[in-house]
Amino acid sequence: MARQLFVTTALPYANGAFHIGHIMEYIQADTWVRAQRMRGAEVNFVCADDAHGAPIMIAAEKAGKTPQQFVADIAAGRPAYLNGFHIAFDNWHSTDGPENHALAQSIYRALRKNELIDVRTVEQFFDPDKKMFLPDRFIKGECPKCGTKDQYGDNCESCGAVYSPTELKHPYSALSGATPVLRTSEHYFFKLSDPRCVEFLEQWTQDGKLQPEVANKVKEWFTRDEDGKTGLGDWDISRDAPYFGIEIPDAPGKYFYVWLDAPVGYLASLQNLLDKRGEDMAAYLADPAVEQYHFIGKDIVTFHTLFWPAMLHFSGRKVPNNVFVHGFITVSGEKMSKSRGTGISPLRYLEVGLNPEWLRYYIAAKLNARVEDIDFNPEDFVARVNADLVGKYINIASRAAGFITKRFDGHLSGDLGVEGRVLLDGLRAQRAAIELLYEEREFGRCVREIMLLADRVNEFVDQHKPWDLARQVGQEAALHDTCSVCIEAFRLLTIYLKPILPALAAQVESFLRVAPLQFADAQRALGHHAIGEYKHLMQRVDAAKVDLLFEAPAEAPPPAPGGEALAAEIKIDDFAKVDLRIALIVNAEHVEGSDKLLRLTLDVGEGRPRNVFSGIKSAYKPEDLIGKHTVMVANLAPRKMKFGLSEGMVLAASHADEKAHPGIFVLEPWPGSKPGMRVR
Repeated sequence: MARQLFVTTALPYANGAFHIGHIMEYIQADTWVRAQRMRGAEVNFVCADDAHGAPIMIAAEKAGKTPQQFVADIAAGRPAYLNGFHIAFDNWHSTDGPENHALAQSIYRALRKNELIDVRTVEQFFDPDKKMFLPDRFIKGECPKCGTKDQYGDNCESCGAVYSPTELKHPYSALSGATPVLRTSEHYFFKLSDPRCVEFLEQWTQDGKLQPEVANKVKEWFTRDEDGKTGLGDWDISRDAPYFGIEIPDAPGKYFYVWLDAPVGYLASLQNLLDKRGEDMAAYLADPAVEQYHFIGKDIVTFHTLFWPAMLHFSGRKVPNNVFVHGFITVSGEKMSKSRGTGISPLRYLEVGLNPEWLRYYIAAKLNARVEDIDFNPEDFVARVNADLVGKYINIASRAAGFITKRFDGHLSGDLGVEGRVLLDGLRAQRAAIELLYEEREFGRCVREIMLLADRVNEFVDQHKPWDLARQVGQEAALHDTCSVCIEAFRLLTIYLKPILPALAAQVESFLRVAPLQFADAQRALGHHAIGEYKHLMQRVDAAKVDLLFEAPAEAPPPAPGGEALAAEIKIDDFAKVDLRIALIVNAEHVEGSDKLLRLTLDVGEGRPRNVFSGIKSAYKPEDLIGKHTVMVANLAPRKMKFGLSEGMVLAASHADEKAHPGIFVLEPWPGSKPGMRVR
């Protein structure tokens, strides 16, 4: 019976595009999945956008969008990356899908029935302007240890101190600037400290399935103090409205903390996939033969090895067979940084014309089963791809295929000679070892073994010199046999490399006129077989294109005296996209419930009024604005606010440090300007 696998990667947070770290993880998982399928396994490989939480809610508000639209816009950009790097998920979903809402609430109810949910009163900072409790990262103030200003509510980036938000000096909300106040609220907790959870997790994490370094790290949570208590505390799983997330059943105004419903997204994406196929997920997961695996980064180990298996186990669900953890990716030994020019944009990689399978190969050649960071070095990248893929592997086909098509009508020889058979038997004998290396995620060793096999083939080519045989009379049979051996060896190497290079393998299958290659095909020779015309399969890396990935970011000009630094340079085409128009302020009025906004009714020469909310209340009385002309951004997307729809933006000037230099100055054009005139 075919092996049944359910495989996921960590869910990317839906507040931005993919970075190279995402692509590295997806390449690792995709390579493993493809190898499993080549061994005959049936795999469901899924992922989803992690769509909930305060950061997305706040980012959506700033963008003038609903959270749902904000997440949908991010999701719309995903296929360019996934398709671009040949990453083939069976399903991509969202944690805001109906399946995730139902599953998260079902798991919660099961945990509550199991008496593992507790309700307690907690005290935390509340933003009186935004009317919301503040996550730690949205509270700033002076570090209580070293006094550095503008530090986050959980740790100081200057001295490294860790503290609670209530310890900050002069705290303020990063959202509104208001001074937060302490308020109490009922929160819901998953009782991980319950002896049942501790016993289960200690056994599950220490039974040999996890990587040794992961098991050892997690083991720290089970160290007992003098009273026999472990470090495994209860987990706060609730957040107060307003919050973009999944409502907690029977708890009005309470939502699941994003890290509770995010991993449930694995199951939700699977259910979404199986529902589309008409299959029963409950029956699928109830099958003891189904294996469940997660590929994740080392920064989210705690959630996946403690919270997630406990949620599954105590809600009566299958727990993961394993969690595969990888390290980070650095660039030339440095942590990625856009400002230092050491980041790699995956889309930029594709845009400059670099082959995505060069990166798949390079990353695979660096990966292993341990939790180790890997490094992208531009010089090493160029050298390794050119030497291995082009110089060793592709070169085998390019040196032999032309002779087969021109001299032998595309037909391979059936008699490969003693030396040829010995070479090919040696390549076939490595099949099991290579399959095992893929299984164990030892991709670097796998690549090295395959390249050693390619070295053997190239030694055979250099020894028999088909280019010399082609010039000698009476050596037709020897030429035919030698080139046929090369093509068969190339096919075997392609089988072994296919999980890493799926698109190239598809080209080879077309060239060889064979069905999609599986590992089992290594044991079957092509024999008397007709191949197609050879077309060059892969170019060498152009180092100049690689350099384009690391163009130094433009330096911002120095700030003007008493002012703030200029924004990054733009082109005239960028400026032309902004439609600035003269507007007549027909009416201005206070906005009930807001201490910052005025509602402006503007005539922009369109034959209809525009409604714009502007944060200028502190500087202007409504009656002083009526009848004035100003400048507005007329083509700004309408923004839905709690007070109504804002249809543009009025331009105003202010100092960078508004506290030290208060004042807002609405722009006013010279006399003679008319509503609707464009500012150029």
